[in-house]
Amino acid sequence: MIVDDEPLALDVLETYIARLDNLELVCRCNNAVEAYNCLQNEQIDLMFLDIQMPKLTGIDFLKSLPNPPKVVFTTAYRDYAVEGYELNALDYLLKPISFDRFLKTVAKLTPQENHLPAAAHTSEPDYKEAFIYLKADKKMVKVMLSDILYIESLKDYIRVKTETKEIISYQKISFLEEKLPSDKFLRIHRSFIIALDKVQAFSATAVDLGKTEIPIGRLYKNEVLQILGRNNLLEA
Repeated sequence: MIVDDEPLALDVLETYIARLDNLELVCRCNNAVEAYNCLQNEQIDLMFLDIQMPKLTGIDFLKSLPNPPKVVFTTAYRDYAVEGYELNALDYLLKPISFDRFLKTVAKLTPQENHLPAAAHTSEPDYKEAFIYLKADKKMVKVMLSDILYIESLKDYIRVKTETKEIISYQKISFLEEKLPSDKFLRIHRSFIIALDKVQAFSATAVDLGKTEIPIGRLYKNEVLQILGRNNLLEA
């Protein structure tokens, strides 16, 4: 749910939410009264709440709720940050809100709230059953993590490649990187994440995943070679 008395601010948040498969906009509210009615009739997990609103501020509105959802305060004023955090707000976004900053806030949600698998310490039996849903062609497509060969960034989209199919989804590679198990996937380039168990061979400049060769980015090289070579340095 988004709550703000400024239509432009609502439009910005609605656009950002529409870009993410794991968020669904349930209510768009212009004031606290509309927000209250929405909470009475809908199951809301996350509320983006403006602070400076007429009649009832976002802070006073939140204080009035006995069982509020997770809240992200949005405001043009820095002065409210301390009070916002004292109310256990998930985050505090200063307007104008950039999409990158918005993504960092959403990433603070737990894996269950994000509808994505945990980022690390995934046991082998759990990993074989782990999956994600990616929005593609107006459908939510189930992708088993163990089937993924690599993920490629295409600006605002990603290409997820498995041995049998390819999925193009509107998503940022950095957001997905935070949610994938770090012991199973490795970012080796600004535009590529690979599945470690699918590596057939590697050199100082590239990784072979069967019939596909993925370049190793210059800034990622040292860490990648240490992980792939188990701390045995390769000659450049």
